[in-house]
Amino acid sequence: MQKNINIKNKKARFEYEILDKYIAGIQLTGTEIKSIRESKARITESFCEFNEKGELFAINMFIEEYIYGHAFNHNPKSERKLLLNKRELKKLLKEVQNAGLTIVPLRLFLTDKGWAKLEIALARGKKNYDKRETIKTRDSKIHLDRIKKNFN
Repeated sequence: MQKNINIKNKKARFEYEILDKYIAGIQLTGTEIKSIRESKARITESFCEFNEKGELFAINMFIEEYIYGHAFNHNPKSERKLLLNKRELKKLLKEVQNAGLTIVPLRLFLTDKGWAKLEIALARGKKNYDKRETIKTRDSKIHLDRIKKNFN
């Protein structure tokens, strides 16, 4: 029985307004999946981009080198191909080109079968006043929770 791997990108929800979510498979090598199973990956600084052929890639996603990989180890920050349906890829490409939106990874997880999946989102960048509003609502929620706790 393997443990549940769920690596999140908390920075993405603060920096971007999430419009639509997709779940994509990732094309990985053997040592990359072994490092992910040990929770040695980060997606905080990563983003997704299309190449000339219309394929979607995860850029700047860091997967630490596998300890026992030696000569067969992977490059920690290489581009990794994301696997989606053609219909979804065309829709995402159209949205990115026409509306000026971006594609951001939200979380990296393993399925029950052991496949690594990446939840990506079509997002629009937030302005500074939107970020301040997010901070304000979060602080007021924390304050209300403290009052409720003391009341009970």
